[in-house]
Amino acid sequence: MDMIDQIIRLALFEDSGLGDVTTESILPEPKTGSGVIVAKQDFVVAGTGVARAVFSVVDPDIRCDLAFKDGQQVKSGDTVLTVEGDLLGLLKGERVALNFLQRLSGIATLTRTFVDTLDTPGVRLVDTRKTTPGWRSLEKDAVRAGGGFNHRFALYDGILIKDNHIAVAGSIEKAVAAVRARTSHLMKVEVEVSDMDEVKQAVSAGAEVIMLDNMTPEAMTEAVDYIGGRAVVEASGNVSLSTLNTIAATGVDVISCGALTHQARSVDLSMRITP
Repeated sequence: MDMIDQIIRLALFEDSGLGDVTTESILPEPKTGSGVIVAKQDFVVAGTGVARAVFSVVDPDIRCDLAFKDGQQVKSGDTVLTVEGDLLGLLKGERVALNFLQRLSGIATLTRTFVDTLDTPGVRLVDTRKTTPGWRSLEKDAVRAGGGFNHRFALYDGILIKDNHIAVAGSIEKAVAAVRARTSHLMKVEVEVSDMDEVKQAVSAGAEVIMLDNMTPEAMTEAVDYIGGRAVVEASGNVSLSTLNTIAATGVDVISCGALTHQARSVDLSMRITP
């Protein structure tokens, strides 16, 4: 059982694991029907695969046809997907499928807004680990559907030396040296800094990526000039639609934005069922 399957089964158990009192009372005998999930606003769709999987887990005999692929623009009134099968299964899967679609499409839509707002070619917009517990792979997929990129997935697939690591190690130089002594030469070392003194330390220590955390645009410009291409420069902190292009204009290579996931609003969808 893979992780997404576990998430789906947990969500279904949370919603109807002990039964569906209403539907089971109205439908004591099997009865077939169909349903459509309809957009009630314009948005960028994401989560179509997991929504289809919800109905498959509820009842493998339910047929689900997708009208859109993740990343495509949906207009208000469009049918996103159609399902056919036993009505008990359709009604049990309805809310869980909608929850996945609404949340993930909200992330894709917000990400697309950021991507369309970013007017500096070559600057990469990436997400963070500020995701819903258990949903990280889904939410990072949604960011990509919206046109953004992924930062590291978790603590195991990328080195990022942050302020607390530096405090524990004693200095940036010691933290970088300790990491290099224990990790593969294939992994880049990223160091988070907050002022020019730390920028200079990170460059001296040989960091391949330097994250400028919560620095002013003026300080970021100075840092980019000092680094001079010796490392990839990432900007982080206080990233919003209103600050995005100001940050990009400093010359950074990457902008990481937690808002893509933790500030996204679910889109409006509904499901209509016909016996």
